[in-house]
Amino acid sequence: MGQFLARYKISRRTIGSDLVAGLTLGVESVPDAMASAVLAGVNPIHGLYAVMLSTPVGALFTSSVFMSVQTTSALSLIVSQTPAVSGENYAQSLFVLAILTGIFMLLAGVFKLGAFLRFVPNSVMTGFINGVAVLIILGQLGDLTGYYSEAPNKVLQTIDLGFNMNQIGIQSLMVGLVTILMIILLSETRLSKMSMVIAIIVASLLVPLFNWDSVALVEDISEIPGSLPRPVLPSLSLITALILPALSIAIVGLVQGAGVSQNYANPDGKYPDASRDFIGQGVANVATGIFQGMPVGGSLSATSLVVSSGARSRWANIFAGIVIAITVVVFGNFISKLAMSALAGLLIVIGFQTLRPDDVETVWKTGNVERVVMTITFVSTLLVPLQYAVLLGVVLSIVLFVFDQSNKVRLYEWVLESGELPLEQPAPEALPSNKAIILVPYGSLFYAAAPTFEEALPSVKGTYHAVAILSLRGRPEVGSTLLAVLERYAETLKTNHSRLILAEVSSNVRRQLVHTGQIHSFGWENIYMATERFGESLLDAYQDANRWIQELPDD
Repeated sequence: MGQFLARYKISRRTIGSDLVAGLTLGVESVPDAMASAVLAGVNPIHGLYAVMLSTPVGALFTSSVFMSVQTTSALSLIVSQTPAVSGENYAQSLFVLAILTGIFMLLAGVFKLGAFLRFVPNSVMTGFINGVAVLIILGQLGDLTGYYSEAPNKVLQTIDLGFNMNQIGIQSLMVGLVTILMIILLSETRLSKMSMVIAIIVASLLVPLFNWDSVALVEDISEIPGSLPRPVLPSLSLITALILPALSIAIVGLVQGAGVSQNYANPDGKYPDASRDFIGQGVANVATGIFQGMPVGGSLSATSLVVSSGARSRWANIFAGIVIAITVVVFGNFISKLAMSALAGLLIVIGFQTLRPDDVETVWKTGNVERVVMTITFVSTLLVPLQYAVLLGVVLSIVLFVFDQSNKVRLYEWVLESGELPLEQPAPEALPSNKAIILVPYGSLFYAAAPTFEEALPSVKGTYHAVAILSLRGRPEVGSTLLAVLERYAETLKTNHSRLILAEVSSNVRRQLVHTGQIHSFGWENIYMATERFGESLLDAYQDANRWIQELPDD
């Protein structure tokens, strides 16, 4: 109990800095949360309720001291493409979606599944994040211009807009452009941390100032009640339809959260435990779902803002939640007067800030597999529902990785010369008679790579009294496909009065040979266990093989 209280104790040394950082993040989070809700196609109040709860709750449960758990653009886009979260009665589905997302995140944290994020390659996330950035920009062109296309996706809607430029609402466009311009200009000044707030307020004031009645306001879309959220009970009948979207949101949210964990060390200099951060994000999502909020995750931009504003402890994010709550209660009526095109302008800026051209260049230069995975993920992000885009990218990357690795198997011969280091050269096409050779494979030997390795083995046709010594050092386990390949090769050698010796064998591979019964095919005399000294068992096998050849009777 004492450790718990100490963890959340307010320090006189840090409270001033945390109050300033919390005020900055809280004020900036209000338009950002509303914009995220608009991006998701839901009432802006659900974005406000979400950050009101998730920011302080996340701060209480994450391992990361500074992580801000908030709405993010990527999560909002997945919500917008979830069929169940649409229509007049979308609210219940939205709340259940947040709770399910939280449960998946909690399970990931409890079972310490952070290692599984390795299966979401950087090429997938680069394609996905940049695709999301483009969708954010394209998705706001309707609110920005006042022309709403009925085309089935954002790309086609943009093309349709290009053919209907004469229907653009000039007043809405002016408000949006003023917002974008002010954010850009203010970001280069001392007011950069408040640039988004100032920009949407000033731009929205143009509407009553010039009587631009054609510009849509937040209150035209939905009501912003000046009150705190009340808890709601989730509808269990909606769970089945929301499992896949919730899983996709959880994966994307956890990947984004892991980025925060890896980039921001705690005050003690240690980096946070990713699994505990999963738990914090999970609890935050469950809380927001119960209190009428939308799904949330670790936000890199919000964390960056609170840290750069001087945060010293968890209380910065807790104070930010309090600021958001006060803003909603006290300034609810004013929030309703904000222009939708101003929020659209804000989102367009966020979209451009989300683009990662440097990451694209890095992945593009890495290799063909990464290039293909990134491109397909990017295109699928634009054209198919987002909950499928990430999963498609992950599956595709695994398939291409296996295919790529299966074609990278290389087999070399090590030639031992007295007093010299081994000479490495390509393995011979045919196994020479009356001679022992050492074969060293490079690359993966699992699954599809095993047949490629089999083709690289020297031919035994016409060979007699030969020994092939295969080094397995650095291979803690082998697959059943490779064992079948080696068994066939050993049998072929036997028929030619020759041998296959497995050297540098690990204890796990030995156990596999015993459990499968294949040890009898190879023979114990052809198994040389690895030792702590590199190449020791390989040299022993080579000397014994040469002795065996010398002792063979002449035919």
